[in-house]
Amino acid sequence: MKINYAEMTNHLGSSAVRDILKITQGKDIISLAGGLPAEELFPVEAVRDAYSRVLSSDVSALQYGLTEGYLPLREAVAARLGQQGIPVSAQEMLLTTGSQQAIDLLCRILIDPGDAVLVEAPTYLAALQVLGSYRADIRVVDSDEQGMLPEHLEEQLRTHRPKLLYAVSTFNNPSGATWSKERREQVVGLCRKYGVLILEDNPYGEIAFDETPGAYPPALAAIDRSMDGDSCVVYTGTFSKIVAPGLRTGWITGPLELIRVVAKAKQAADLHSSAIDQRALHELLQSFDLEGHIRVISREYQSRMKLLSAELSSRNWEGASFLEPRGGMFLWLTLPGRIHTAELLPLAVEQGVAFVPGEVFYSEHPLKNAMRLNFTHTRPELLPLAVQRLETAMSRYEERLLPM
Repeated sequence: MKINYAEMTNHLGSSAVRDILKITQGKDIISLAGGLPAEELFPVEAVRDAYSRVLSSDVSALQYGLTEGYLPLREAVAARLGQQGIPVSAQEMLLTTGSQQAIDLLCRILIDPGDAVLVEAPTYLAALQVLGSYRADIRVVDSDEQGMLPEHLEEQLRTHRPKLLYAVSTFNNPSGATWSKERREQVVGLCRKYGVLILEDNPYGEIAFDETPGAYPPALAAIDRSMDGDSCVVYTGTFSKIVAPGLRTGWITGPLELIRVVAKAKQAADLHSSAIDQRALHELLQSFDLEGHIRVISREYQSRMKLLSAELSSRNWEGASFLEPRGGMFLWLTLPGRIHTAELLPLAVEQGVAFVPGEVFYSEHPLKNAMRLNFTHTRPELLPLAVQRLETAMSRYEERLLPM
């Protein structure tokens, strides 16, 4: 039979990252493509013990739970955010199935077809997918390594009157960039001036390489909440990068009125996220040194990033450039303009290495000679081989460009 799909299905894009992961499964391919944490660093014993204690003490952990999420875990997350300069109550928070669901739920209650949304370029691919599925009018704000350019932001705010601004301001996916404090203050101030909500997506912010106090600027949400008047920043985070992604637990915080509407949308979507996972995470936070664990993985990820950076620098590829990220999981590599990385990818896979072509992180005018490299999942002893394979693929690509 012919299936009559809804109009929105015409706007559902496939994830390039997920497609690449499919073609690398079960093969001798070093994948620098997925945004995956290192499995060997998962706190397996602590997680196992947390589940065991929960199941041993209270069978209701297997029962239905509150749409907003397990209250003690919300209180614990609120306390951690407070320590990070983001004062929030448990009532102003909803637990989600990863921070990806938080993005979807917020867009579901805000975005009508044709509504303008402002983003950086490049920006998180899956956020572009969500915005596209709701048929948002995605508008790009010009940026540099310090963040969005205030003059262009104000022009876009004034011209398009957007419903939302989406930002990954700390250790951006895919670029790895971190906004300066001055730019953060300017962006928050302008969005308050024009009455525009900011969705601050911060899945990587705790994976910080510099342990010096005050080394990084405060979150947009912290700046926003230090100002008088109504808040304009909705903040989302996740345990996926700092504990394990399989637990699928994130959160969204914002004005109480908005969180209540998000909860209604979540009721319609899935009733609530996994109760047993939330209970186990709460138990983990009571008995496990999460802050110490975050420092361990951050140091290891910094070491892997430095190794990848050194390998790339040693190749002296003409016209190639990158900036070392100050945290997070990604390095953004730009190659000479003649190299189209989407065309390079199949050759790289043939050589046994994978990456994500940069063009998929743009809603318009894509940069075709860039790629995103993940340095957290691949074991350090394999990173030199990954770069060697990438170099071989580039040589093959260059050979194809030579005149016959």
